[in-house]
Amino acid sequence: MVSHQVPRWSAWIFRASPGWQRTACAPGASVGQQRWPRIPWQVSGPLAFRGCASTAPRVPRVMPTSERYPVQRLPFSVVSEEDLAAFERIIPGRVITDPEELEVANVDWLRTVRAGAAPCPTHHWALPFSACQDSCGVWVPLLGRAGCSKVLLRPRTTEEVSHILRHCHQRNLAVNPQGGNTGMVGGSVPVFDEIILSTALMNQVISFHDVSGILVCQAGCVLEELNHYVQERGFIMPLDLGAKGSCHIGGNVATNAGGLRFLRYGSLRGTVLGLEVVLADGTVLDCLTSLRKDNTGYDLKQLFIGSEGTLGVITAVSISCPPRPKAVNVAFLGCPGFAEVLQAFSTCKGTLGEILSAFEFMDAECMQLVGQHLHLARPVRESPFYILVETSGSSAEHDAEKLDGFLEQALGSGLVTDGTVGTDQSKAQSLWALRERITEALSHDGYVFKYDVSLPVERFYDLVSDLRARLGPRAKHVVGYGHLGDGNLHLNVTAEAFSTALLGALEPYVYTWTAAQRGSVSAEHGLGLRKKDVLGYSKPPTAVQLMWQLKALLDPRGLLNPYKTLPAHA
Repeated sequence: MVSHQVPRWSAWIFRASPGWQRTACAPGASVGQQRWPRIPWQVSGPLAFRGCASTAPRVPRVMPTSERYPVQRLPFSVVSEEDLAAFERIIPGRVITDPEELEVANVDWLRTVRAGAAPCPTHHWALPFSACQDSCGVWVPLLGRAGCSKVLLRPRTTEEVSHILRHCHQRNLAVNPQGGNTGMVGGSVPVFDEIILSTALMNQVISFHDVSGILVCQAGCVLEELNHYVQERGFIMPLDLGAKGSCHIGGNVATNAGGLRFLRYGSLRGTVLGLEVVLADGTVLDCLTSLRKDNTGYDLKQLFIGSEGTLGVITAVSISCPPRPKAVNVAFLGCPGFAEVLQAFSTCKGTLGEILSAFEFMDAECMQLVGQHLHLARPVRESPFYILVETSGSSAEHDAEKLDGFLEQALGSGLVTDGTVGTDQSKAQSLWALRERITEALSHDGYVFKYDVSLPVERFYDLVSDLRARLGPRAKHVVGYGHLGDGNLHLNVTAEAFSTALLGALEPYVYTWTAAQRGSVSAEHGLGLRKKDVLGYSKPPTAVQLMWQLKALLDPRGLLNPYKTLPAHA
């Protein structure tokens, strides 16, 4: 970012809106990246979880999984001492069987109980991993998914992954690929005793071209570290997520992650140029091209983008990185109603055009929870809705003039009642924190029922209003926020504790409501374990059948990430 002069209308806008603030910065400053918030271990943010210790409580013996839970173990083999010896020959010193290390990999980051346990939705017990024979595969319908894998493998190269999968294919051993384990739908943790194949040590940059901006790297590279790497060379990664400090680029691609830069740079289906993938039988599929144009045959990489590790294990990625913006501005604005939010978005697109890089929205309850649980101050007067607008471009003066024009028009027409603009690194980060840390604030509010849907923007907030009326006092809070520019609503419902009755009021109502609007039941989080059975609300039976045929072709034994993404056969 580069500082710029106070605009012509600033004195007038200060008078019209006393809460309005504008800050400037030193030349050459840039918007920094904020790491995924360190959540207390009870809430289980991935960074915080790795450093904690816990002891599983004594609990009563539980009923067998087959009698209580809707997932049954498929007839895969069980890891033997001979298998461990074979893995040790392939990756010496990187075969992990220590239970304490396995606890981290066996639990997804959204768990709401102590490390090493998963909650029982029937009796609300904490089921320790030592109860594996009886509780293996225990999962809560919304949060706190845990498996009981006994083996974690950490390869460093594609060749090692190939040897591992070839052995598992010969032995009929199920495999759970795992990146940063920051997923929201239970797709990155085992359900039963699947072998966990971690890409954490596959973290090398293979090449970067400083003219084209094309990055080739291994799948285990952390997104934030990649962003720092390319920023030093005048570029940025085309995606940005709240979990950027922990998530891996391979996992991002495998889940087709969206995030905060989607509006400007589009989806990974467009920015990913090539992939290297290891198939279930150990075959290496090398489609790691760096060409922007290649119209020869089927575009096979698209099969693996968003497949959540069910068709192959991504080991390397070629991705196009856009130039690093020279000027970045962030505006945080209050709106009197959702109709005004929509009109502001339309005005924003027409006025800002090519420099618009993000348009996020939050309702008043989101800001209330962020203030209550995280003690973050609201920078503008209280409003029913808030929007965050980011611009990024190559000319500070040009961008400032366009942003000022939008703000003057929005305030003058009543679309915006108050706001603040940040052009320095500290102010921009503090404004983004109000949006990025909503998930953390919700996790402090009790049990969270989370939904990630795509809807036509004109019906975007109606689902939130309908649910508030439907649930009444049974829910503590029903909040809506998300990427309005992409039509992606994050709908969250909090309660004091998990409630089967409340779940019944939410599902399938949320899915049928979304389907009636021709929306998607998963906008960016994927399907994983939790949403696999609602795929039919967004895809017709012929499409689901074709997906199963592709799965059978590429992974006929169903070894890769079983129980995930696709619904059970009828």
